[in-house]
Amino acid sequence: MKYNSFVVFGLGKFGQAVADKLIESGAQVIVVDDSEDIIEAYSSKATTAIVADLTDTSAIKAIGIAHVECAVVAMGTSLEASIMCTMIAKESGVKWVVAKAGNDRMGQVLTKVGADQIVFPEEESGIHTAKSLIASNFLEYFEINDDLCLVEMEPKEKWVGKNLKELNLRKQYGVNVIAIKDSSGVKDFVDPDMPLKAGVPLLMLIHKKNLDKLDRNIVL
Repeated sequence: MKYNSFVVFGLGKFGQAVADKLIESGAQVIVVDDSEDIIEAYSSKATTAIVADLTDTSAIKAIGIAHVECAVVAMGTSLEASIMCTMIAKESGVKWVVAKAGNDRMGQVLTKVGADQIVFPEEESGIHTAKSLIASNFLEYFEINDDLCLVEMEPKEKWVGKNLKELNLRKQYGVNVIAIKDSSGVKDFVDPDMPLKAGVPLLMLIHKKNLDKLDRNIVL
């Protein structure tokens, strides 16, 4: 499921990377941090930018996030603040809470208090986390290493009825189609002369630097 409204708690490197990508996508984004300078920098680009003590339950509740679909708890090193923000987000009715954890133990604790997804990122992972939330072309996304990932997506409308030879997706997008996933399962032999069908997903290897070419907001 993909979301259009977000709150990002904590604007360190990871939080800023996520917030920037979400704002760039056109989503509604509330950002919250205890630094007045950082919030001032986001006041002109985020939907709402709020200075708040993220260990203060009353301050977090006062933000008003009941309408938000997805929360990103981005502190990572402050267990107290992460627990508070995760719990209050879930209590407020936020559908999906992504929490950054500095270690496995912290991740376990945040899962117990309601986090739906745990990430252990630095700045680059923050960008990929945002992509997984906003890029609706991707049915699945798996990191293979620092450079490569595997994505599952349905053919773009303009691909339907054309075969892989005609489309030359490797040249256009830098991807290799390795399988087709139809109602009978995953077929690892892909006939390059077979026209692609609407609603029949492709499994593709792609360099992370080329992900934007497949973003839903880019028509190629």
